[in-house]
Amino acid sequence: FFQIGAGGTVTSLTACGGGGFGPSDRRLKKNIRQYGKSLNGINIYLFEYKDEKYGKGVWQGVMADEVEHIDGAVVNMGEYKWVNYDKVDVEFKQI
Repeated sequence: FFQIGAGGTVTSLTACGGGGFGPSDRRLKKNIRQYGKSLNGINIYLFEYKDEKYGKGVWQGVMADEVEHIDGAVVNMGEYKWVNYDKVDVEFKQI
């Protein structure tokens, strides 16, 4: 579910099922290193968030800018991009 704010910007997301959404904008991350590729050829990364409000420790996921070509995979949350992990064949998880 999406909540739309002023100017048509998504202001909140609620996952309904499987992978849900994850903050996947490259600008939110540090210590980014490619870990592998999915069966569909999507790069899989390990990373940490610069701001712990998004999560502590090491995470696995994708970079939003690399999956924008997949219909419905990326949503703008204010100035940052989030990925709908139900649309990609990569699991978003803490390692």
